[in-house]
Amino acid sequence: MKLTTRQVVTSGILTALTIAMGATGIGFIPVPTPAGAATLMHLPVILAGILEGPVIGALTGLIFGLFTLQFLPDPFVVLPARLLIGVVAFLVYRATRRTAWGTALAAAAGSATNTVGTLGLFTLLGYAPISGKGGVIAIAVTHGIPEAIVAAIVIMPVVMAVTKVRAGSNVAAELRNECEGYSSRRS
Repeated sequence: MKLTTRQVVTSGILTALTIAMGATGIGFIPVPTPAGAATLMHLPVILAGILEGPVIGALTGLIFGLFTLQFLPDPFVVLPARLLIGVVAFLVYRATRRTAWGTALAAAAGSATNTVGTLGLFTLLGYAPISGKGGVIAIAVTHGIPEAIVAAIVIMPVVMAVTKVRAGSNVAAELRNECEGYSSRRS
């Protein structure tokens, strides 16, 4: 498969963002829950999948997975779901015909892939029970649901803006014209 220049550039930007989020800790927000941290690291992976397709999504997911090895050094738990986040987001985005709500759904699906896949493997490999204190159900509820909601809220406007720019729309000029129109109506 040959990558386009745009795919390489977008991949580089999102990979750099993923590395920066992982290296600085911004991508892992400490919280007093069984998981210990909420993540934002899945956001660039979802963007990579939606904007550039499943291959770029999987590559960006690999970077995310490598950073999570510092928390749980078992690649059989942390890598598979991370590799699939962007792939699932892309497939849902494409299936929903690239609509705004389809984008939000794709973001939530990518986030859910991360939660369900990682916690499923975490349980299957004996790291935690399904229920009870510290169980994966508690982690899924306290982290998975809010992370999916955040993903949908953050990803939808970003994808809409990038899509408009790629279509030749000057988003800044449109916003400026809209603001000028608003201020002239108020005068």
